Amino acid sequence: MINKLVDLIKETVTTIPEDVENALRESYDSEADEAARFQLKNILDNIEVAKEEGIPLCQDTGLPIFYVRFSGANDFKIKNQIEQNIRKAVKIATDESFLRPNVVDPVTRENKGNLGDKVPIVHYEFVDGLKNKTEIIFLPKGSGSENMSRLAMLKPSDGIEGIENFVIETVKEAGGKPCPPTILGIGIGGSFHSVPQLAKNALLRPINVRNPDPGIAKLEDELKEKVNELDIGPMGLGGKTTTLGVNIEAADTHTAMLPAAVNIQCWAARRGRLVVEV
Repeated sequence: MINKLVDLIKETVTTIPEDVENALRESYDSEADEAARFQLKNILDNIEVAKEEGIPLCQDTGLPIFYVRFSGANDFKIKNQIEQNIRKAVKIATDESFLRPNVVDPVTRENKGNLGDKVPIVHYEFVDGLKNKTEIIFLPKGSGSENMSRLAMLKPSDGIEGIENFVIETVKEAGGKPCPPTILGIGIGGSFHSVPQLAKNALLRPINVRNPDPGIAKLEDELKEKVNELDIGPMGLGGKTTTLGVNIEAADTHTAMLPAAVNIQCWAARRGRLVVEV
């Protein structure tokens, strides 16, 4: 499994998901602003060079984040083995320079390569439809976009308008810092603890797949349109392509709360998937 995990890491940091690349190409074809087209062309050229040369898309290969999905309790027994294999694979990929050593102690700032206390970050969950298999998703997250992500504990009376205003203000404040065009993962509901995870989970879904809830799907489309009217554009230099997609995940919440979170992802929206037999 270690070799498969190393291959997963290498492929993820050197290629872009098809849905994201298609959205970038569509944006380039439809963009009228010359500065925006120039930046999108640079991004598309970057993608091709990384693919051909087998090198990371971006110098910031991110914080190593993994999602491990099981189908049953028996599969969960291999949890420790999987985590040990993930750590070994991350070390190999770092030693081979496919991952930059990004992880440091939060207080002393001592560099720990990419193996630190509770890092790599590994999330575990049970899902249907994975009989005798385990799914591992790798989501390396760069700091430029992560630093501009936000959480708000809104009032229930703020409603949908309050959520939209929070998202728009978050994108405005971010400007060109998260390397737009971005992807916005948005979480609504849950609690202070869970809403940021809803937002990050939203980034696992391809941007051409809408939320199955019609009301949420409509909000995704409306927010994408409103964000792209901000004229921030690629790399913050103007244009109609500020975001490539808006994905929302929601959960029921307390009657007196309306938590919301925005997890911004840069154009280099790296996302890889591996399914292994157990």
